[in-house]
Amino acid sequence: MGLFKKSASSQSSSGGITMIPAAKPIIGDEERAAVDRVLRSGMLAQGPEVKAFEEEFSQHVEGRHCVAVNSGTSALHLGFIAAGIKAGDEVIVPSFSFAATANSVALAGGTPVFADIDPKTFNMDPAHVESLITPRTKAIMPVHLYGHIAAMDQFEAICKKHNLILIEDSAQAHLATLNGRPTGAWGSVASFSFYPTKNMTAGEGGMVTTDSADIARMLRLLRNQGQEVIYQNEVVGFNNRMTDIHAAIGRVQLRKLPGWTATRQNNAEFLSANLKNVVTPFVAPGTTHAYHQYTIRIEGEDAAKRDRFMAQIRERGVGCGVYYPTPIHRLPSFKLQLDLPETEKVIKECVSLPVHPSLSKADLEKIVTVVNDVAAKL
Repeated sequence: MGLFKKSASSQSSSGGITMIPAAKPIIGDEERAAVDRVLRSGMLAQGPEVKAFEEEFSQHVEGRHCVAVNSGTSALHLGFIAAGIKAGDEVIVPSFSFAATANSVALAGGTPVFADIDPKTFNMDPAHVESLITPRTKAIMPVHLYGHIAAMDQFEAICKKHNLILIEDSAQAHLATLNGRPTGAWGSVASFSFYPTKNMTAGEGGMVTTDSADIARMLRLLRNQGQEVIYQNEVVGFNNRMTDIHAAIGRVQLRKLPGWTATRQNNAEFLSANLKNVVTPFVAPGTTHAYHQYTIRIEGEDAAKRDRFMAQIRERGVGCGVYYPTPIHRLPSFKLQLDLPETEKVIKECVSLPVHPSLSKADLEKIVTVVNDVAAKL
């Protein structure tokens, strides 16, 4: 297989402009056949497909227990509860992330404490995290943002030093590694998302991984109304089950994930080798980047320069997006005044370009031509 995907262009037309989409879920005949298989079986709710999906996913996280749920947010939420997070507990998380990162802490009864980031990797800064630890700190949860694994070796050492729980938000980092060890195999608990725009999808859904049989059992209780045996409810639980329909899609996508990840990495390699006048993504030594997003920086004093860049490349048919324009601590749901200078700087400069596996060679060449031309004139 060559460097580029030999397929039709991923571009679509809108208002006379041929647009390369920023993201593009891939659903094919195999996924449709898997859904038909489940529909014909008559077993639609959580059943044998979910169990098989969990077992197959476990092979990608060093054999850990895997518990499938109905969304990535549910994976986070139930993971915190099963790990013992409760009212009064503080959990250190990044503010530069999607709101679900902090929402899930609050939904479990805990208090999110927001840390600044390393501007090179966009992930939490271990030194700043350690400075935030108090007697109320119970856990640390790095987010492997954009598919770049966080400094998990350092966070693991911090947690051991302070007797804290290490939890991973792996929603964007399927198959990313540090020193050969994959995301989902570091923390006591980790969560993955199968939302349609993630590196693999189940239509919707999530997965919790853990090295603890006790936590795994609690997760299974929590996702199913607190019961392992019907009508024998042991704890107050939720209806967060994954359906066999979603699991069947996920099983097909999981088989394709390694090839798709390699294509994302090849696409990113081409972009980084050819883009000019922008800051291309950094890859830390010893890591493999899963490239959920290919995020560059347009350096400037405020967001106006970055926003002009985005408007101009969109006019020329290159899709893009900002993930995330407002740090979580400043969202109306939290409204906190904090000093997170690197986070505040990055949100004014970051922009994500297409990197998905559907890109053709022509798409990649167009992205390079348009970005270089626009960036040179900013």
